[in-house]
Amino acid sequence: MKVKVAILGCSGRMGRNLIQAAVEHQSIELVGGSVRANSSFVNVDLGELAGIGKIGQQTSTELESLLAADVLIDFTSIEATFEHLAWCKKHNKALVIGTTGFNEQQITDIQAYGESIPVVLAPNTSVGVNLLFKLLEVTAKAIGDYTDIEIFEAHHRFKKDAPSGTAMKMGQVIADTLGRDLTKVAVYGREGITGERDKDTIGFATVRAGDIVGEHTAFFADLGERLEITHKATSRMTFALGAMRAAFWLSNADSGFYDMQDVLGLND
Repeated sequence: MKVKVAILGCSGRMGRNLIQAAVEHQSIELVGGSVRANSSFVNVDLGELAGIGKIGQQTSTELESLLAADVLIDFTSIEATFEHLAWCKKHNKALVIGTTGFNEQQITDIQAYGESIPVVLAPNTSVGVNLLFKLLEVTAKAIGDYTDIEIFEAHHRFKKDAPSGTAMKMGQVIADTLGRDLTKVAVYGREGITGERDKDTIGFATVRAGDIVGEHTAFFADLGERLEITHKATSRMTFALGAMRAAFWLSNADSGFYDMQDVLGLND
């Protein structure tokens, strides 16, 4: 039996990739997609919106049109995501969240929803990126105590948050592994006479330019050598395919708060 999936905020760049990924996935049935009330894409066929031809499902401004879904996928905005969480709780629906930019309190609030419904929160749904997180943990255990750690990320000019959710997750994985408080050791850019580098800091550098889909590198640098661990995405479809994998996994999960490490079995 196929998992019934709906896409929230489906008219954006990511939403259109999610539509295509859902249609092409053998174990998923796309049952709807939502758009904002003021969108110019209201009542548009989802397949035509994604450029893959008509599929017989139209966009809607009403979340009630998505009640047939088992799992909803949300790559929208912070405000919209919390509205969707409340709706999913009311109707007992599972939710995959790819929205980024949440602060610590907001993440805690999302975790609370996991007491009632299954929720996956993933700043990056790429399988490769989530393997990257695991590699960072292994590397930090081995050499993190005596190397300088810096995180570089680059994205397209339209991205609204910085550093990216993925870069922040990278920093969090490293900090947790080393027993450091990221809120105290993170350095976001440097300018002027900053003095020598504090060995416990984790630096972040951000680029926003052109149509870069997503590039992330963690540097573990010592005197005489450095290790660079890099992931580069060349298509948003990699995130969409990962989101489908998360949706399929979540359809069989109990209520709880999960991440892509759980989806991929990397937390076992």
